[in-house]
Amino acid sequence: MADLLKSLSYAAAGMEAQQARLRHVAENISNVDTPGYRRKLVSFDENMADGTVRAGKVTLDRSALNQVYDPGNPQADASGHYDGSNVDLVVEVADAREAQRSYEANLKIFDQARSMTQSLFDLLRR
Repeated sequence: MADLLKSLSYAAAGMEAQQARLRHVAENISNVDTPGYRRKLVSFDENMADGTVRAGKVTLDRSALNQVYDPGNPQADASGHYDGSNVDLVVEVADAREAQRSYEANLKIFDQARSMTQSLFDLLRR
């Protein structure tokens, strides 16, 4: 019984971690055209006390910012360039799909454990 309840907490923690990841991916996508924006990266940490996973520290991607040529932009330097963002839309969409699938996998585990727990309670009531 305790293992079934643990699996519920593991799956719930996994869903929370993927939800945080999706939130940052959406933020990155919404700022793809924001000058000077650096992509946010989410790491995952294991909680040593109970073995669950959680979203860890958010860091900024330190890769080079794209140089955008637009002489009419007020942020452009003498050569007509300014710093764009370092967000790659293809990478962000791939990260979003991976996070979504991981969330769905955790949701299926949660539903399965809940169903098994309910079946166990039904057997105990007889």
